[in-house]
Amino acid sequence: MTEPTMSAPSDTEADHIGILAALDRICAAWNAGDASAYSSEFTDDASYVIFAGMHDLGRDAIRRTHIPVFEKWQRGSRMSMRVLDLRLVAPGVAIVLTDGGIGKGGRIRHDKVQTFVMARNGATWRCAAFQNTKKHRLFIAMNRLADRRPADVRR
Repeated sequence: MTEPTMSAPSDTEADHIGILAALDRICAAWNAGDASAYSSEFTDDASYVIFAGMHDLGRDAIRRTHIPVFEKWQRGSRMSMRVLDLRLVAPGVAIVLTDGGIGKGGRIRHDKVQTFVMARNGATWRCAAFQNTKKHRLFIAMNRLADRRPADVRR
């Protein structure tokens, strides 16, 4: 009897697995309230933009600004995200679109949309750029209504 052969995942499959693992590590570090572990998932020169328009440049700045976040404002919070799109745009570079949120209750509202630019260094994926945008329910509803109009009325 011949043993079934297991094929190695393709490069694309391996990349997707690695990227999803990196996103899982980001969530786990947030959930642990660990600024060092959280920032280690970003490249040395990463850009980090939050919904309020504040930004950090570099892993050290990300770590430094997350210490008070985890010790005060978001102490005990958990992160939840759902991948909406994951695209490899060049060798070792991917763009990931997620929706997600931060919360302390049993159910975390996905009230933000995030864009991650992920970069591979060897076998490890890290975030090189992060943008977080708060969802505005009114604008979303208005745009959905506008999309329902006939095409000739939208012009």
